[in-house]
Amino acid sequence: MSLDGIDTPAVLVDLDKAEANIRAFQAYADRHGLKVRPHIKTHKLPRLAAYQVAQGAVGITCQKVSEAEAMVVGGEVDDVLITYNILGEKKLRRLRALSERIRLSVVADNLVVAEGLSATFRGAEGPLDVLVECNTGADRCGVESPEAAAELAKAIEAMPGLRFAGLMTYPPIGKPGAVADWLGRAKALIEAEGIGVPTISSGGSPDIWKAHEMPLATEYRVGTYVYNDGFLVGQGTCAWEDCALTVLATVVSVPAENRAVIDAGSKVLTSDLLGLEGHGRILGRPDLAIDQLSEEHGRIVSEGPVGLAVGQRLRIVPNHACVVSNMLDQVELVRGETYLGSTPVAARGKVW
Repeated sequence: MSLDGIDTPAVLVDLDKAEANIRAFQAYADRHGLKVRPHIKTHKLPRLAAYQVAQGAVGITCQKVSEAEAMVVGGEVDDVLITYNILGEKKLRRLRALSERIRLSVVADNLVVAEGLSATFRGAEGPLDVLVECNTGADRCGVESPEAAAELAKAIEAMPGLRFAGLMTYPPIGKPGAVADWLGRAKALIEAEGIGVPTISSGGSPDIWKAHEMPLATEYRVGTYVYNDGFLVGQGTCAWEDCALTVLATVVSVPAENRAVIDAGSKVLTSDLLGLEGHGRILGRPDLAIDQLSEEHGRIVSEGPVGLAVGQRLRIVPNHACVVSNMLDQVELVRGETYLGSTPVAARGKVW
C-alpha cells in the first residue's frame, strides 16, 4: 500500500528508522557496559517496547501506573520502573496488583510518598524496590542534596514492605561531571550507613552519546531517541534523516502568494517550541516556516512565493515527538514509502 491512501492530518512512524535508532543506542550502551531502560512516553506502543527489550533493554520506564498497565498486556515486557511520585489510594491499589504480575520498581523523593508505598506493600510476598529521586540540577522533582538522599534511603530501607534499590535522576543537559559528583557523594553517604546502592539510573535523549561520561550510572533511561525530533536535531544528537516520526498534512488554502494553510494545527503538531523557530520542519522545503498554529490550522509563510497548491501533501518533523504521539488515537506505520497500516497508541492519555 502507498501513503496516498492515508487521510490527513496523520502521524506517520517509519519502523525502519525507529528500529535503527533503537539498535544504534543499544549497541553504544553495550559497548560501554550500560543497561538500557527506555522510556515509553515517546512511542506508547507495546510493539516498540517489545522490540527494545528484544534488542537488549533490561526493561522499560513509565511515568504513570496506567502507562505501565497498558504496556505489559502482551507479556513481552515484564520489568518496569515508574519514575513518578505515586500518591492516592486508587493508584496504590493498582500498583500493588501490577507488582504481582511483573518485576516492578518505583521512585520517591519524600516521606509522604514512601509511607504510602509502605502501607500498600506491607505484607506483600516480596518488598517493593524504591529508588530515591535526586535533583542533580534539572530542578524538577528530586531531593535537593546528597545528605537528603541518604536520609530518605535510610528511611525507605527501614519501612515495612519496601527495599531501597538505588538512586535515580533526570540530569541537566551537558553536565555529566556535576551529576557524577552529586550522585557519588550520595552513594558514599548511603554506603557509610551499611546500605548498598545497586542501581544508579540516569537518562535523557540529548546526551545519549555522552552517557558513558557519567560512569556511576548503571542504567540509562532514554525516550525521544526512538523517533528523534526537531529539538534533538538542534542539539546535535541526530540528523533529520534519523527522525522516524513525521506529520502528514494537506495544504487546504493558499490565500496569498507568500502564505498557505495546512490541516495540522496545535491538535496535531502541538505548540511546543523548545527554543526553536517555527512549529516543525517541512521536509524538502527548508525555505518554508510554520510560524503560527491554531487548533485546526497551521500557517506556512515564506519570504518569497510559497510555491504550494491546494491539495498538496507535506511531511513535517515536529519539534517534540513525545507530545505529538499522544495527540491521536492511532499512528500510521510505514517502512519508507510503503504503508503498513495503522496501530492504536495504547498508552495515549494514560495520565493517572
